Amino acid sequence: MARDYYGILGVPQGASDQEIKRAYRKKARELHPDVNPGEEERFKELSTAYEVLSDPEKRRIVDAGGDPLATAGAGGGFGGGGGFGDVFEAFFGSGGAFGGGGGFGSGRGPRSRVQPGEPALVAIELDLDECASGVNKEITVDTAILCDVCTGSGTNGDSKPTTCDTCKGNGQIQAVQRSLLGQVMTVRDCPTCHGVGEVISDPCHKCGGDGRVRSRRTMTVRIPAGIESGMRVRLAGQGEVGPGGGPAGDLYVEVAERPHAVFMRDKDDLHCTLRVPMADAALGSEFAVDTILGDQVTVTIAAGTQPGQVVKLRGQGMPHVNSGVRGTMHVHLDVVVPGKLDAAQSEALKRFRDASDDQIEIINTTSAAGPGGLFSRLRNAFAGR
Repeated sequence: MARDYYGILGVPQGASDQEIKRAYRKKARELHPDVNPGEEERFKELSTAYEVLSDPEKRRIVDAGGDPLATAGAGGGFGGGGGFGDVFEAFFGSGGAFGGGGGFGSGRGPRSRVQPGEPALVAIELDLDECASGVNKEITVDTAILCDVCTGSGTNGDSKPTTCDTCKGNGQIQAVQRSLLGQVMTVRDCPTCHGVGEVISDPCHKCGGDGRVRSRRTMTVRIPAGIESGMRVRLAGQGEVGPGGGPAGDLYVEVAERPHAVFMRDKDDLHCTLRVPMADAALGSEFAVDTILGDQVTVTIAAGTQPGQVVKLRGQGMPHVNSGVRGTMHVHLDVVVPGKLDAAQSEALKRFRDASDDQIEIINTTSAAGPGGLFSRLRNAFAGR
């Protein structure tokens, strides 16, 4: 019967890679031989389950109802021995050696207990004007920091790590297995010391031998002007402290923009809509508009402005995040025809109509094909989709 690797880790079958990793880390802290010397077998079983479910190919076999560590090659089993994964690792894994007479290869030796930390990610939301001007933002980070009791050593008081009795300080163990090609020597990380070559028999009471503890801290990050959604600010060495008090990873602050009441952003350009009464569009006018940085700029509405025309104000958009050069503000003019007229307004418009040469007529593609014509604008609109 196939082993229940998901059950060993305590996660459902559909768990994500991140959920599997979190579950493994949590249980590994509880069952680590440095903390619970009597749980070596359960810790080894836990590590095996994590190794299987972290490998996409092996996980597919598990999901199909099989056991990747007990699956023999097609055409016959491997005599007396382990599964295909063990033999494969013997030939292609680090430190493995093989030979007809069972020759022994040399492994890589114990690895350092001190390892670099993982990067951390914090997401923040900013208003568009904050993205435009740049801002100092206070953030809260939940991460691993250096244990202030053992300062990363993982030991209690003046105690020191001792040589692992299982691997004799090598960090690895060797085993001989039989295969179709003869005897195979496999080299694996020691399940007791986890490849370090030594164990902490008297671990620090605060961090449990890990050399780091979880903590929440507040810090201020400088957000540069022009940043946009999806961009990240990197803070070197402000992430998670590594096992054994190893160097901290980097902290990344990812920005998301809140929608703005007036402007829509397109990279460094901004778009807004200006409602223009029909009379102002016909006679021409001017209007002061607040830019995203708070200053004012004048929009000139030319006499005879048509619905849908755009006034471009260069240098009034968003600053570029690297150069500070500002993009363009696109002011879309929405010419409004009045819905209700009083008697005096109606009479004035009738006199204007009688004095005008314009008449209602059908539009044909020849007369409207030129720049600014209706069909020209329609073609441009559909071409832009």
